[in-house]
Amino acid sequence: MQKLIFGCGYLGLRVADRWAAAGIPVCAVTRDRDKGSALRSRGIEPLVADIMSPDSLRRLPVADTVLFAVGHDRRCGHSIRQLYVDGLKNVLEHLPQGIGRLIYISSTGVFGQSDGSWVDEESPCEPTREGGRACREAELVLQRHPLGRQAAILRLAGLYGPGRIPRVRQLLDGLPIDAPSEGYLNLIHVDDAARVVIAADEKAPLPSLYCVSDGHPVLRRDYFRQLAAGLGAVEPQFREPQPDSPARLRASASKRVSNRRLLSQLGCQLQYPSYREGLAAIVRTASAPTDTMRAGRASGNRPS
Repeated sequence: MQKLIFGCGYLGLRVADRWAAAGIPVCAVTRDRDKGSALRSRGIEPLVADIMSPDSLRRLPVADTVLFAVGHDRRCGHSIRQLYVDGLKNVLEHLPQGIGRLIYISSTGVFGQSDGSWVDEESPCEPTREGGRACREAELVLQRHPLGRQAAILRLAGLYGPGRIPRVRQLLDGLPIDAPSEGYLNLIHVDDAARVVIAADEKAPLPSLYCVSDGHPVLRRDYFRQLAAGLGAVEPQFREPQPDSPARLRASASKRVSNRRLLSQLGCQLQYPSYREGLAAIVRTASAPTDTMRAGRASGNRPS
């Protein structure tokens, strides 16, 4: 019973640690040979390969579960579409026979609603940003592939947690946030996201699709007020971002993501049922907030 992970980063590493702690063999694909010893020290077997280099994928091991949790790192030299779509195609082409299920980490960015309406797994997908469009295209690639019948697609809301709380430095320095104060944020703590992956591996019917959020959308102003209060910072100020800027594109979406199917079908009990509990836990355990709560990197989902 082996697990194979593509994307052993902020979320993938937490999932790998949980599997390894349960005594389950875990193999993690990494492009960086230097990460091998660090992975082995955690009980994770590294496999040096690159999803953008098909020749390196020719000896993938058989696994009962494959987790595709690849995030976009701007330093890699590939576009987000190349990684999410072409990278997934390369993996699907080279996976050996005998794969039990494939868990694909997607994003609630596939929804383009901007009117504050509620969305769920049945809502239309009309993504407006590059990342959302790439995720949606990758979902369709997987669903049309034979392994799509054995796939669980998890559309994650904005990931946050230790080491990934954007805008902390701006708040502490009293700088304005380049985003409108209105608009909903949909969030999920990284530890709860890892629990959902484990539950999807153990319980999800196949094929399946889940929106993964804490189910408590929050207006941007209320989120940053809560964060500022926890940090002892001044009341946050907001300003309109420049037209056509990435901040403007991020802020243009405003929807509320339901997690009803997730809770009813997988029975997940969230440790952090809203951003309030999650932020409080991070602030409480942070000895130096600007170190342990630095802004997350560009890859993956994040609040804005």
